[in-house]
Amino acid sequence: MENCIFCKLANGEIPTNTVYEDENYRVIMDANPANIGHSLVLPKKHGKDIFELDSETVAGAHALAKKVAEAAKKALDADGINILQNNGESAGQTVMHFHIHVIPRFKNDWPSMPMHQSGATDEETKAACAKIGEFMK
Repeated sequence: MENCIFCKLANGEIPTNTVYEDENYRVIMDANPANIGHSLVLPKKHGKDIFELDSETVAGAHALAKKVAEAAKKALDADGINILQNNGESAGQTVMHFHIHVIPRFKNDWPSMPMHQSGATDEETKAACAKIGEFMK
């Protein structure tokens, strides 16, 4: 996609601090890191989100994110790693090109990212489970 900034970064049209590159992916350091060592796994193929990419590309990106997480944990002596992937504006996606954040974490570095509980009732949870299950067939 010609106007996609992440396509340009992934395909080397814009200089980056590149951690890793192969024919399908580029891993770069985030320009506005949440923490030291924050990197992005970028497929070179454009897809707005997980729903626009084939399963093979998504799986490869996640396998690469694991490899980056292992390397970052060792290299930076991190206590933990956040691996994040957002799909859609309401989920926090700000750049419409599928990517995975790999963020090294250290004791007492910053507050954890809270998952607020929805307050869903048991009945609502069971209904959602049944609806999702139908689409899994």
